[in-house]
Amino acid sequence: MRRSGKAVFAVVVGMGVVLASQPATGSIAQPRVVSADPANFTPNVIDGGGVTATSVDALAQLGTTLYAGGNFRLVQSGGTTYNRTHLMSFNATTGAMNSFAPTFDGKVFALLATGDSLYVGGFFKNVNGVARRGLVKLNASTGVVDQAFNARLNGVVQELRLVNGRLLVGGKFTQKLVAVNPATGANTGYINLPISGSVAANAGATDVYRFAVNPQGTRLVAIGNFTSVGGQNRSRAFMLDLGTSSATVNPWYYQPLTNPCRANSLPAYLRDVDFSPDGSYFVTVATGFVPFSGGVGRDLCDSAARFETNISNPSRPTWINYSGGDTFHSVAAAGAAVYVQGHFRALDNPNGTDGPAPGSSPRTGIGAIDPVGGRALPWNPGKTRGVGGKDFLVTPAGLWVASDGRMFNGEVRDNIAFLPL
Repeated sequence: MRRSGKAVFAVVVGMGVVLASQPATGSIAQPRVVSADPANFTPNVIDGGGVTATSVDALAQLGTTLYAGGNFRLVQSGGTTYNRTHLMSFNATTGAMNSFAPTFDGKVFALLATGDSLYVGGFFKNVNGVARRGLVKLNASTGVVDQAFNARLNGVVQELRLVNGRLLVGGKFTQKLVAVNPATGANTGYINLPISGSVAANAGATDVYRFAVNPQGTRLVAIGNFTSVGGQNRSRAFMLDLGTSSATVNPWYYQPLTNPCRANSLPAYLRDVDFSPDGSYFVTVATGFVPFSGGVGRDLCDSAARFETNISNPSRPTWINYSGGDTFHSVAAAGAAVYVQGHFRALDNPNGTDGPAPGSSPRTGIGAIDPVGGRALPWNPGKTRGVGGKDFLVTPAGLWVASDGRMFNGEVRDNIAFLPL
């Protein structure tokens, strides 16, 4: 989440969506750590078409089709170059490109695939020439805009989840977090909680940057830039109870989130969150450089940290793993491992100071953490650090990695890699 992406399976009845099973929201439980050797068949996102800082920022899978969105216009596969404007799809087992090629006038940042539809969120205003700001519903096979769906948002969409028949949407728009009808885009009124405030004058617009939902569909944890949720003090993170007819603010709060990190330019420092496969805990990752004096073991600056879902007011995380002054951008809690990526050089930095310090574990751009002990696992493929990858997709077959880097474990895997179990 960004979170780890998931394929959500549903059946379509008339104009509505009825879930065929519990919502697939937390990462699935994989029995072991994935291979460090990436598959050879994945396409490469390349510079060109007016885009030089390419990235894949969002992933979703529907059956054997893998969708990847981000900032790009050209994709190479099997010796052929394809024009793809911020979104592509290909066969998840062979890498063969599909004819699916909708056009967006801005970056894609969130994907959710279900039934025969693909919901797309991002920084765009028009899709295939149709006005749709921040959120659009496409036919998953053809890429045609579903014109019956129009959420009429007025800003950027950064996160999507389908939970109990409602499409949950987070981002930089008036409501910040809203539940819409999956068929029409109309606000259901299920989430009616004012989200306001800014953690600093230079933190930018108030927003919900990312959120995760537990596998039971009963809890939501959101991160972003805010200080108040539903009239209660909540800086940088909050938890909601997802009830039958409405969402309410849960008592969970980590009070040290009011503390800043040393990077004054990155005050809204939380970057991603993901629930464990059983929903008993969640993991956050962050930027922000290093903690101020006295903050090591408490403040979440440039760290991955585990919290127990049912401990409402923790004084400390269950564990915290510092990089040593380098950003984490995404996390996936996948049972055997907690996968993290960013532009870090190491994990296990013992003092949370600018590193890597003696005693840390060298990890370049990607790593795996023991979900129980909180220390780096031996898995160490290494990748181009870049700015840092923004999404994972955990599947029964392995782990998809969305990134902005060219190399993965010594192989060219431009912006996207697949690591089989």
